[in-house]
Amino acid sequence: MRPGLLVAGENNSPSVRPPNILIITADNLGYGDLQCYNPKSRIPTPNLDRLATQGARLTGFYTASPTCTVSRACLLTGRIPQRHGLVNQLGGVAGNYGVGLSQDEILIPQILKNAPTPYVTGCFGKWNIGFAEGSRPTERSFDEFIGHASGNLDYYFHNYREKHDLYSGTEELHREGEYSTNIFADAAIDFMRRKSKAAEPWFCYLPFNSPHFPTAGNKTRGEPNVWQAPDWAFDACGYLPDESDPEKRYEAVVYSLDVAIGRVLSALDQTGASENTFVFFMSDNGAFRLNREGLDVGSNIPLRHGGVTCWEGGLRVAAMARWPTQITPGSVIAQPIWSPDLLPACTKIAGANLPSQVDFDGKDPLPTLCRNSPSPHASMFFEYRSHAALRKGNWKIVREKQNRPWELFDLATDPSETHNLADSHAAIVTELAEEFSRWQKSFQY
Repeated sequence: MRPGLLVAGENNSPSVRPPNILIITADNLGYGDLQCYNPKSRIPTPNLDRLATQGARLTGFYTASPTCTVSRACLLTGRIPQRHGLVNQLGGVAGNYGVGLSQDEILIPQILKNAPTPYVTGCFGKWNIGFAEGSRPTERSFDEFIGHASGNLDYYFHNYREKHDLYSGTEELHREGEYSTNIFADAAIDFMRRKSKAAEPWFCYLPFNSPHFPTAGNKTRGEPNVWQAPDWAFDACGYLPDESDPEKRYEAVVYSLDVAIGRVLSALDQTGASENTFVFFMSDNGAFRLNREGLDVGSNIPLRHGGVTCWEGGLRVAAMARWPTQITPGSVIAQPIWSPDLLPACTKIAGANLPSQVDFDGKDPLPTLCRNSPSPHASMFFEYRSHAALRKGNWKIVREKQNRPWELFDLATDPSETHNLADSHAAIVTELAEEFSRWQKSFQY
């Protein structure tokens, strides 16, 4: 237990530097892919497992949307899709290079720029919320950006469909032949090293594109659509680079991601800034389980289904937080919190103020993370396309289509959502359905 939260606004000494903030996201990583969540997983992830022991492992953490584009918009705005307006995945080159998220939305780096001690900000990896003029990271309060606009790209050639898709700022960056995971890790390491020597605190947003499944539309004619990883990653996992089993190839992809995260955390240690840095890791949504041969090989065990659904496997994701002297090492937090909470967390850490004119769905999670206080949420609302769900306490209602009846599950005893209790607990279904309606009325002006 920690006696209090050390945040910038609570110490007026000019010699105390506000905490740095590092947010790392994986792309479609399964809840059951990590051994610290699923001991039966055969994927070696020693660095993420170590991070879980150095801070808190979250077992009740949710993304606000089960798909890449929308999840990222929720994280950066602190708002659910129905409030910020980006409710669907951006599609194709036109969609990914369009406006995407409304340019009126306020993002985390914008708030940190207005903190009592302004932050320097960097984004390195997958953007996926719009890349039209005015929508790009360096036009939305990030000082630096190396990454890609789209929802996925070839790991080595860095193209999305027919378009080259790697940038430094707003200019194309050509580094063909380099593994994208390493490019983004190296950029974050360089940023942290440079900025840790300066007086200003820094915010580093590191949204890896890994382990997103390979996309046939990104391949040239005759090139196999297989999971891509460096030769050394296959060797470390005990396989040859020409391994044909997609599950084994996926293992090498996740292992290479874990190594990259380990390098980032080691570099942070080397800067001497680790003790004063809040580190948060999460997957943007659950692994996809759509029965596509060779592609849907990630695991969400013990959760049901996966990405683009409102079952637990799509929404509940692996997440962990580390903040030395504040978060108890080795703690496990089951309280439900979600990705929009990261904006108020960053705001609180920086000693900044939340804009008063905005309705935020995120609430300060730091008492929960640092003292295992109760969840700040009475309920959490989810809706993606025809799927919908609401969690209140340990109860959850879910339906796959609007014209279907709600199913009810007790997540405390049934996280796999296998026992529908709607018939035997009709009053609870009614209570949660009414709560779902209250959420809807709050954004239907």
